[in-house]
Amino acid sequence: MESISEMVVRHSEKIKPILKKTVPKPLLRYAKKRMFQQIYGQINSLKLQPYSSEAFPVGVNLIGPIDSATGLGQSFRLVEGVVRELGCPYLIRNYEQGTRNRVQITEYEGFIQKELRYAINLWHVNPSEFAEAYSLFGREAFDQRYNIAFWLWELEDFPDEWVPCINLLDEIWTPSEFISRAIRKKTKKPVYTVPYCISAKVDRKQFDRRYFHVPEDRFLFLVMYDFQSIAERKNPDGAIRAFQMAFSPTQKDVGLVIKVNSADKEKLSQLQKRIGEYQNIFLLNRNMEKVEVNSLIACMDAYVSLHRAEGFGLVLAEAMWNGVPVIATNWSANTGFMNSDVACMVSCKQVRLERDIPPYKKGNYWADPDIKEAAGYMKRLSSDPEYRSRIAERGCEYVRNRLQMESIKKIMEERLRDIEDGR
Repeated sequence: MESISEMVVRHSEKIKPILKKTVPKPLLRYAKKRMFQQIYGQINSLKLQPYSSEAFPVGVNLIGPIDSATGLGQSFRLVEGVVRELGCPYLIRNYEQGTRNRVQITEYEGFIQKELRYAINLWHVNPSEFAEAYSLFGREAFDQRYNIAFWLWELEDFPDEWVPCINLLDEIWTPSEFISRAIRKKTKKPVYTVPYCISAKVDRKQFDRRYFHVPEDRFLFLVMYDFQSIAERKNPDGAIRAFQMAFSPTQKDVGLVIKVNSADKEKLSQLQKRIGEYQNIFLLNRNMEKVEVNSLIACMDAYVSLHRAEGFGLVLAEAMWNGVPVIATNWSANTGFMNSDVACMVSCKQVRLERDIPPYKKGNYWADPDIKEAAGYMKRLSSDPEYRSRIAERGCEYVRNRLQMESIKKIMEERLRDIEDGR
Protein backbone atom coordinates (compact mmCIF):
# COMPACT_ATOMS: atom_id res chain seq x y z
CA MET A 1 0.00 0.00 0.00
CA GLU A 2 1.32 3.44 -0.95
CA SER A 3 2.33 5.63 2.01
CA ILE A 4 1.45 9.30 2.29
CA SER A 5 5.10 10.22 1.71
CA GLU A 6 5.25 8.15 -1.46
CA MET A 7 1.98 9.66 -2.70
CA VAL A 8 3.28 13.20 -2.12
CA VAL A 9 6.51 12.42 -4.00
CA ARG A 10 4.59 10.89 -6.90
CA HIS A 11 2.59 14.09 -7.36
CA SER A 12 5.39 16.48 -6.42
CA GLU A 13 6.08 17.78 -9.93
CA LYS A 14 2.42 18.76 -10.36
CA ILE A 15 2.12 20.62 -7.07
CA LYS A 16 5.67 22.04 -6.85
CA PRO A 17 4.86 25.38 -8.63
CA ILE A 18 1.92 25.95 -6.26
CA LEU A 19 3.96 25.11 -3.17
CA LYS A 20 6.77 27.47 -4.18
CA LYS A 21 4.32 30.36 -4.48
CA THR A 22 2.34 29.71 -1.30
CA VAL A 23 4.69 28.10 1.25
CA PRO A 24 7.76 29.82 2.78
CA LYS A 25 11.05 28.27 1.66
CA PRO A 26 12.27 27.30 5.18
CA LEU A 27 9.00 25.45 5.80
CA LEU A 28 9.25 23.70 2.42
CA ARG A 29 12.81 22.57 3.17
CA TYR A 30 11.77 21.28 6.59
CA ALA A 31 8.76 19.41 5.18
CA LYS A 32 10.86 17.86 2.42
CA LYS A 33 13.53 16.79 4.90
CA ARG A 34 10.98 15.10 7.19
CA MET A 35 9.27 13.40 4.26
CA PHE A 36 12.50 11.93 2.95
CA GLN A 37 13.57 10.84 6.41
CA GLN A 38 10.48 8.63 6.42
CA ILE A 39 11.25 7.26 2.97
CA TYR A 40 14.90 6.56 3.90
CA GLY A 41 13.63 4.66 6.91
CA GLN A 42 11.36 2.53 4.73
CA ILE A 43 14.15 1.83 2.26
CA ASN A 44 16.63 0.91 4.99
CA SER A 45 14.36 -1.83 6.34
CA LEU A 46 13.17 -3.06 2.95
CA LYS A 47 13.75 -6.69 1.95
CA LEU A 48 13.76 -6.79 -1.84
CA GLN A 49 13.29 -10.03 -3.71
CA PRO A 50 16.81 -11.00 -4.82
CA TYR A 51 17.96 -10.94 -8.42
CA SER A 52 16.68 -13.84 -10.53
CA SER A 53 18.23 -14.30 -13.96
CA GLU A 54 15.10 -16.17 -15.06
CA ALA A 55 12.54 -13.54 -14.03
CA PHE A 56 13.15 -11.14 -16.95
CA PRO A 57 14.73 -11.27 -20.40
CA VAL A 58 18.46 -10.50 -20.76
CA GLY A 59 19.04 -6.80 -21.34
CA VAL A 60 19.42 -3.40 -19.71
CA ASN A 61 16.81 -0.86 -18.60
CA LEU A 62 18.56 2.53 -18.76
CA ILE A 63 16.78 4.92 -16.40
CA GLY A 64 17.70 8.61 -16.42
CA PRO A 65 17.04 12.11 -17.82
CA ILE A 66 17.52 11.47 -21.53
CA ASP A 67 16.04 14.84 -22.58
CA SER A 68 17.61 17.07 -19.93
CA ALA A 69 20.06 19.81 -20.94
CA THR A 70 21.83 19.49 -17.58
CA GLY A 71 25.24 17.90 -17.06
CA LEU A 72 23.49 14.82 -15.69
CA GLY A 73 21.43 14.56 -18.88
CA GLN A 74 24.55 14.82 -21.04
CA SER A 75 26.27 12.19 -18.88
CA PHE A 76 23.30 9.84 -19.24
CA ARG A 77 23.38 10.20 -23.01
CA LEU A 78 27.08 9.28 -22.99
CA VAL A 79 26.30 6.11 -21.01
CA GLU A 80 23.51 5.31 -23.46
CA GLY A 81 25.96 5.64 -26.32
CA VAL A 82 28.24 2.98 -24.84
CA VAL A 83 25.35 0.61 -24.11
CA ARG A 84 24.14 1.04 -27.68
CA GLU A 85 27.61 0.14 -28.98
CA LEU A 86 27.57 -3.07 -26.92
CA GLY A 87 24.72 -4.35 -29.07
CA CYS A 88 22.82 -5.87 -26.14
CA PRO A 89 19.02 -5.52 -25.79
CA TYR A 90 18.17 -2.32 -23.94
CA LEU A 91 15.57 0.37 -23.50
CA ILE A 92 15.47 3.92 -22.14
CA ARG A 93 13.08 4.94 -19.40
CA ASN A 94 13.09 8.73 -19.22
CA TYR A 95 13.28 9.97 -15.66
CA GLU A 96 12.20 13.61 -15.76
CA GLN A 97 13.55 15.93 -13.09
CA GLY A 98 11.51 19.04 -13.73
CA THR A 99 14.33 20.94 -15.49
CA ARG A 100 13.10 23.56 -17.90
CA ASN A 101 15.96 23.21 -20.39
CA ARG A 102 15.47 20.31 -22.83
CA VAL A 103 17.36 18.87 -25.79
CA GLN A 104 16.17 17.21 -28.96
CA ILE A 105 15.89 13.44 -28.48
CA THR A 106 14.74 12.32 -31.92
CA GLU A 107 17.54 9.76 -32.21
CA TYR A 108 16.44 8.08 -28.97
CA GLU A 109 12.69 7.88 -29.62
CA GLY A 110 12.80 4.28 -30.85
CA PHE A 111 14.35 3.17 -27.54
CA ILE A 112 12.19 5.10 -25.05
CA GLN A 113 9.61 2.94 -23.29
CA LYS A 114 7.52 3.08 -20.11
CA GLU A 115 7.79 -0.57 -19.08
CA LEU A 116 11.00 -1.92 -17.58
CA ARG A 117 11.29 -5.18 -19.50
CA TYR A 118 14.83 -6.39 -18.88
CA ALA A 119 16.75 -8.06 -16.08
CA ILE A 120 19.29 -5.32 -15.32
CA ASN A 121 18.37 -1.82 -14.16
CA LEU A 122 21.02 0.87 -14.67
CA TRP A 123 19.80 3.88 -12.69
CA HIS A 124 21.54 7.08 -13.79
CA VAL A 125 19.87 9.07 -11.02
CA ASN A 126 21.75 11.19 -8.49
CA PRO A 127 21.94 9.75 -4.96
CA SER A 128 20.17 12.85 -3.63
CA GLU A 129 17.16 11.96 -5.80
CA PHE A 130 17.26 8.19 -5.44
CA ALA A 131 14.68 7.97 -2.66
CA GLU A 132 12.33 10.02 -4.82
CA ALA A 133 12.95 7.67 -7.76
CA TYR A 134 12.14 4.68 -5.56
CA SER A 135 8.85 6.28 -4.48
CA LEU A 136 7.91 7.07 -8.07
CA PHE A 137 8.75 3.65 -9.53
CA GLY A 138 7.84 1.45 -6.55
CA ARG A 139 9.56 -1.67 -5.28
CA GLU A 140 8.24 -3.72 -8.20
CA ALA A 141 10.79 -1.94 -10.40
CA PHE A 142 13.57 -3.28 -8.17
CA ASP A 143 12.37 -6.77 -7.18
CA GLN A 144 14.13 -9.72 -8.86
CA ARG A 145 16.29 -7.43 -11.00
CA TYR A 146 19.99 -6.66 -10.79
CA ASN A 147 20.05 -3.00 -9.74
CA ILE A 148 23.04 -0.80 -10.56
CA ALA A 149 23.18 2.89 -9.66
CA PHE A 150 25.42 5.17 -11.69
CA TRP A 151 26.15 7.86 -9.13
CA LEU A 152 28.00 11.15 -9.08
CA TRP A 153 29.25 13.04 -6.04
CA GLU A 154 31.82 15.79 -5.67
CA LEU A 155 33.30 15.54 -2.16
CA GLU A 156 35.40 12.98 -0.31
CA ASP A 157 32.67 12.38 2.28
CA PHE A 158 29.56 10.64 0.89
CA PRO A 159 26.51 11.84 2.90
CA ASP A 160 25.25 9.39 5.52
CA GLU A 161 21.63 10.33 4.84
CA TRP A 162 21.86 8.75 1.36
CA VAL A 163 23.45 5.50 2.52
CA PRO A 164 20.06 3.75 3.05
CA CYS A 165 19.50 3.95 -0.73
CA ILE A 166 22.35 1.46 -1.18
CA ASN A 167 19.94 -1.13 0.27
CA LEU A 168 18.08 -0.97 -3.07
CA LEU A 169 21.20 -1.84 -5.06
CA ASP A 170 23.36 -4.78 -6.00
CA GLU A 171 26.30 -2.61 -7.00
CA ILE A 172 27.29 0.97 -7.80
CA TRP A 173 29.10 2.50 -10.78
CA THR A 174 30.74 5.90 -10.81
CA PRO A 175 32.60 7.76 -13.57
CA SER A 176 35.67 8.48 -11.43
CA GLU A 177 37.83 6.70 -8.87
CA PHE A 178 37.49 9.82 -6.69
CA ILE A 179 33.76 9.12 -6.23
CA SER A 180 34.26 5.38 -5.98
CA ARG A 181 36.65 5.83 -3.05
CA ALA A 182 34.16 8.07 -1.24
CA ILE A 183 31.31 5.56 -1.59
CA ARG A 184 33.45 2.52 -0.71
CA LYS A 185 33.95 4.06 2.74
CA LYS A 186 30.20 3.67 3.37
CA THR A 187 29.37 0.24 1.92
CA LYS A 188 30.70 -3.28 1.40
CA LYS A 189 28.75 -3.66 -1.83
CA PRO A 190 30.80 -3.56 -5.07
CA VAL A 191 31.68 -0.12 -6.40
CA TYR A 192 33.18 0.03 -9.90
CA THR A 193 34.69 2.95 -11.80
CA VAL A 194 33.26 3.22 -15.32
CA PRO A 195 34.46 6.51 -16.87
CA TYR A 196 32.45 8.42 -19.41
CA CYS A 197 33.31 7.91 -23.06
CA ILE A 198 34.00 11.39 -24.41
CA SER A 199 32.65 12.59 -27.72
CA ALA A 200 32.43 16.29 -28.52
CA LYS A 201 31.19 16.93 -32.05
CA VAL A 202 31.83 20.43 -33.41
CA ASP A 203 30.87 22.44 -36.48
CA ARG A 204 33.65 24.99 -36.86
CA LYS A 205 32.29 26.44 -40.12
CA GLN A 206 28.81 27.28 -38.88
CA PHE A 207 29.62 28.05 -35.25
CA ASP A 208 32.65 30.32 -35.29
CA ARG A 209 33.50 33.40 -33.26
CA ARG A 210 31.49 35.63 -35.57
CA TYR A 211 28.42 33.46 -34.93
CA PHE A 212 28.83 33.89 -31.16
CA HIS A 213 29.48 37.66 -31.48
CA VAL A 214 32.82 37.52 -29.68
CA PRO A 215 36.08 39.17 -30.84
CA GLU A 216 37.97 37.36 -33.59
CA ASP A 217 41.33 39.01 -32.94
CA ARG A 218 41.92 38.31 -29.23
CA PHE A 219 43.18 35.48 -27.08
CA LEU A 220 39.93 34.35 -25.46
CA PHE A 221 39.45 32.42 -22.23
CA LEU A 222 36.11 30.74 -21.58
CA VAL A 223 34.24 29.93 -18.39
CA MET A 224 30.75 28.37 -18.35
CA TYR A 225 28.18 27.67 -15.68
CA ASP A 226 24.47 27.22 -15.10
CA PHE A 227 22.67 29.24 -12.43
CA GLN A 228 20.62 26.11 -11.67
CA SER A 229 23.85 24.46 -10.57
CA ILE A 230 25.73 25.28 -7.35
CA ALA A 231 27.70 28.45 -8.05
CA GLU A 232 29.80 28.05 -4.89
CA ARG A 233 31.09 24.69 -6.17
CA LYS A 234 31.63 25.75 -9.77
CA ASN A 235 33.25 28.97 -8.49
CA PRO A 236 32.98 31.07 -11.68
CA ASP A 237 33.95 34.09 -9.62
CA GLY A 238 37.40 32.53 -9.27
CA ALA A 239 37.94 32.67 -13.04
CA ILE A 240 36.77 36.30 -13.14
CA ARG A 241 39.10 37.26 -10.29
CA ALA A 242 42.04 35.49 -11.95
CA PHE A 243 41.42 37.28 -15.26
CA GLN A 244 41.11 40.64 -13.52
CA MET A 245 44.35 39.97 -11.66
CA ALA A 246 46.17 39.01 -14.86
CA PHE A 247 44.96 41.73 -17.23
CA SER A 248 43.89 45.36 -17.21
CA PRO A 249 40.26 46.43 -17.89
CA THR A 250 41.12 47.87 -21.31
CA GLN A 251 43.70 45.35 -22.55
CA LYS A 252 42.75 44.66 -26.16
CA ASP A 253 44.67 41.49 -26.98
CA VAL A 254 42.85 39.22 -24.51
CA GLY A 255 39.31 38.58 -23.32
CA LEU A 256 37.22 36.43 -21.00
CA VAL A 257 33.97 34.96 -22.32
CA ILE A 258 31.40 34.01 -19.67
CA LYS A 259 28.71 31.62 -20.92
CA VAL A 260 25.74 31.30 -18.53
CA ASN A 261 22.46 29.39 -18.52
CA SER A 262 19.22 29.93 -16.58
CA ALA A 263 20.00 33.49 -15.54
CA ASP A 264 17.23 35.81 -14.34
CA LYS A 265 17.47 39.61 -14.35
CA GLU A 266 18.68 39.85 -10.76
CA LYS A 267 21.51 37.34 -11.26
CA LEU A 268 22.55 38.97 -14.52
CA SER A 269 22.63 42.35 -12.81
CA GLN A 270 24.89 40.94 -10.06
CA LEU A 271 27.17 39.43 -12.69
CA GLN A 272 27.40 42.72 -14.58
CA LYS A 273 28.41 44.47 -11.34
CA ARG A 274 31.06 41.81 -10.80
CA ILE A 275 32.45 42.41 -14.30
CA GLY A 276 32.50 46.14 -13.58
CA GLU A 277 34.72 48.28 -15.79
CA TYR A 278 36.29 45.36 -17.67
CA GLN A 279 35.57 46.01 -21.33
CA ASN A 280 37.32 42.76 -22.29
CA ILE A 281 34.90 40.48 -20.44
CA PHE A 282 32.05 39.31 -22.68
CA LEU A 283 28.79 37.75 -21.52
CA LEU A 284 26.83 35.10 -23.44
CA ASN A 285 23.40 34.47 -21.97
CA ARG A 286 21.38 31.99 -23.98
CA ASN A 287 20.78 28.27 -24.12
CA MET A 288 22.54 26.34 -26.89
CA GLU A 289 22.36 22.93 -28.47
CA LYS A 290 25.22 20.63 -27.55
CA VAL A 291 27.06 21.00 -30.86
CA GLU A 292 26.93 24.80 -30.41
CA VAL A 293 28.43 24.52 -26.92
CA ASN A 294 31.16 22.19 -28.17
CA SER A 295 31.91 24.56 -31.03
CA LEU A 296 32.01 27.56 -28.69
CA ILE A 297 34.62 25.77 -26.57
CA ALA A 298 36.58 24.73 -29.66
CA CYS A 299 36.87 28.29 -30.98
CA MET A 300 38.27 29.58 -27.70
CA ASP A 301 41.99 29.70 -26.87
CA ALA A 302 41.68 28.26 -23.36
CA TYR A 303 39.06 26.98 -20.92
CA VAL A 304 39.10 27.88 -17.20
CA SER A 305 37.57 25.93 -14.30
CA LEU A 306 38.59 27.03 -10.82
CA HIS A 307 36.07 24.65 -9.30
CA ARG A 308 36.01 23.68 -5.65
CA ALA A 309 35.03 20.10 -6.50
CA GLU A 310 34.05 18.01 -9.53
CA GLY A 311 32.32 14.64 -9.82
CA PHE A 312 33.91 14.09 -13.23
CA GLY A 313 34.65 17.32 -15.12
CA LEU A 314 32.90 16.55 -18.38
CA VAL A 315 33.36 19.98 -19.95
CA LEU A 316 37.08 19.92 -19.11
CA ALA A 317 37.49 16.56 -20.84
CA GLU A 318 35.53 17.79 -23.86
CA ALA A 319 37.70 20.90 -24.15
CA MET A 320 40.87 18.80 -24.05
CA TRP A 321 39.35 16.38 -26.57
CA ASN A 322 39.06 19.28 -29.03
CA GLY A 323 42.59 20.55 -28.42
CA VAL A 324 41.75 23.45 -26.12
CA PRO A 325 44.19 23.93 -23.22
CA VAL A 326 42.55 23.85 -19.80
CA ILE A 327 43.31 25.70 -16.58
CA ALA A 328 41.75 23.72 -13.72
CA THR A 329 41.85 23.15 -9.98
CA ASN A 330 44.18 20.28 -9.11
CA TRP A 331 41.65 18.40 -6.96
CA SER A 332 38.73 15.96 -7.18
CA ALA A 333 37.55 13.76 -10.04
CA ASN A 334 39.08 15.73 -12.92
CA THR A 335 42.54 14.60 -11.77
CA GLY A 336 41.61 11.17 -13.14
CA PHE A 337 42.22 12.45 -16.68
CA MET A 338 44.35 15.56 -16.05
CA ASN A 339 47.84 16.21 -14.69
CA SER A 340 50.48 18.93 -14.92
CA ASP A 341 51.92 17.46 -18.14
CA VAL A 342 48.66 17.84 -20.07
CA ALA A 343 46.88 20.78 -18.41
CA CYS A 344 47.50 23.87 -16.29
CA MET A 345 46.79 22.45 -12.84
CA VAL A 346 46.13 25.11 -10.21
CA SER A 347 47.28 24.41 -6.66
CA CYS A 348 44.70 24.59 -3.90
CA LYS A 349 44.21 24.18 -0.18
CA GLN A 350 41.41 22.28 1.53
CA VAL A 351 38.87 24.52 3.26
CA ARG A 352 36.04 23.60 5.61
CA LEU A 353 32.48 24.58 4.74
CA GLU A 354 31.31 26.96 7.46
CA ARG A 355 27.63 26.57 6.51
CA ASP A 356 25.37 24.21 4.63
CA ILE A 357 25.38 24.77 0.86
CA PRO A 358 22.85 22.08 -0.12
CA PRO A 359 23.56 19.30 -0.83
CA TYR A 360 26.98 19.98 0.75
CA LYS A 361 27.05 19.96 4.54
CA LYS A 362 28.77 22.24 7.02
CA GLY A 363 32.01 20.60 8.14
CA ASN A 364 32.82 18.98 4.78
CA TYR A 365 35.92 20.04 2.88
CA TRP A 366 36.53 21.18 -0.67
CA ALA A 367 39.19 23.07 -2.62
CA ASP A 368 40.15 26.72 -2.53
CA PRO A 369 42.19 27.26 -5.73
CA ASP A 370 45.14 29.64 -5.85
CA ILE A 371 43.83 32.62 -7.84
CA LYS A 372 47.28 34.15 -8.24
CA GLU A 373 48.63 30.93 -9.75
CA ALA A 374 45.63 30.73 -12.11
CA ALA A 375 46.31 34.31 -13.22
CA GLY A 376 49.91 33.32 -13.94
CA TYR A 377 48.72 30.46 -16.16
CA MET A 378 46.44 32.89 -18.01
CA LYS A 379 49.38 35.20 -18.70
CA ARG A 380 51.62 32.36 -19.86
CA LEU A 381 49.06 30.76 -22.17
CA SER A 382 48.27 34.09 -23.82
CA SER A 383 51.92 35.13 -24.27
CA ASP A 384 53.71 31.83 -24.96
CA PRO A 385 52.40 30.12 -28.15
CA GLU A 386 54.84 27.22 -27.82
CA TYR A 387 53.68 26.41 -24.28
CA ARG A 388 50.03 26.73 -25.26
CA SER A 389 50.50 24.40 -28.26
CA ARG A 390 52.34 21.82 -26.15
CA ILE A 391 49.60 21.72 -23.47
CA ALA A 392 46.86 21.56 -26.10
CA GLU A 393 48.43 18.67 -28.00
CA ARG A 394 49.32 16.66 -24.92
CA GLY A 395 45.88 17.18 -23.38
CA CYS A 396 44.09 16.12 -26.54
CA GLU A 397 46.18 12.96 -26.93
CA TYR A 398 45.88 12.03 -23.25
CA VAL A 399 42.08 12.32 -23.08
CA ARG A 400 41.49 10.62 -26.41
CA ASN A 401 43.55 7.64 -25.25
CA ARG A 402 41.99 7.32 -21.78
CA LEU A 403 38.34 8.16 -22.51
CA GLN A 404 37.74 6.65 -25.95
CA MET A 405 34.88 4.31 -26.80
CA GLU A 406 36.77 1.01 -27.01
CA SER A 407 38.28 1.38 -23.53
CA ILE A 408 35.00 2.26 -21.81
CA LYS A 409 33.05 -0.27 -23.84
CA LYS A 410 35.40 -3.05 -22.67
CA ILE A 411 34.95 -2.11 -18.99
CA MET A 412 31.16 -2.07 -19.25
CA GLU A 413 30.94 -5.19 -21.43
CA GLU A 414 33.02 -7.27 -19.02
CA ARG A 415 31.02 -6.16 -16.02
CA LEU A 416 27.62 -6.89 -17.64
CA ARG A 417 28.86 -10.28 -18.81
CA ASP A 418 29.97 -11.14 -15.26
CA ILE A 419 26.53 -10.21 -13.94
CA GLU A 420 24.81 -12.44 -16.49
CA ASP A 421 27.20 -15.27 -15.55
CA GLY A 422 26.45 -14.80 -11.85
CA ARG A 423 29.82 -13.36 -10.89
